[in-house]
Amino acid sequence: MNSGGILILILFVVVVIAAVICGAIAAKKRREEMGALAARLGLRFSAEKDYGVASRFGFLDKLAQGSNRYAFNVLSGDYRGHEVLVFDYHYETHSTDSKGHRQTHHHHFSFFILLLLRSFPELTIVREGMFSKLAQAIGYDDIDFESAEFSRAFCVRSKDKRFAYDVCNGQTMEYLLANRDLSIEIEDRALALAFGSRLSAAEIERNLERLLDIRARLPDYLFNPT
Repeated sequence: MNSGGILILILFVVVVIAAVICGAIAAKKRREEMGALAARLGLRFSAEKDYGVASRFGFLDKLAQGSNRYAFNVLSGDYRGHEVLVFDYHYETHSTDSKGHRQTHHHHFSFFILLLLRSFPELTIVREGMFSKLAQAIGYDDIDFESAEFSRAFCVRSKDKRFAYDVCNGQTMEYLLANRDLSIEIEDRALALAFGSRLSAAEIERNLERLLDIRARLPDYLFNPT
């Protein structure tokens, strides 16, 4: 190997080492921020990988993707009278490049769960987008509501239309139209919010409040069936 090749190799090694160090520093900072947030909110905190969360709530669509699924930086406990879980989540997908080399892709995002007092059928409420429109085109219809604005803005799916209408009542539709970035899933005893990336500690606290806002808009009669 000539001197130019050796220099390139050295630079590559330096870049890799720098990236590893920066990643470790960022991970440590996030653990500290999440731990401080948990302490301030009166929640428990664990930075360790928790594969049990993925197993326990694997019925939720967002937590059932890919492989090597686990939660970490987990905040848990009672928050304003509700049992909650807030965590960073990881899963892997794989692809093959043009040369036949297998590549691993790591995905991370923030996830929120509030445990409900009884079980419910699956219901998803996500922003209307290209993929939901394609799904409708091949027969996966969403549920329409009296509010044309809400129906245009959100794709709502559930096998139980009555439950969907109960959840998407006037107050909930008004709230979601003012908070269009939210993606909601209800199934079994979980009310969940999913995000596409890891949120900052400040964003986590704000969205924990929004999780409780959604819960507050669920009608009382859902929890006291006749």
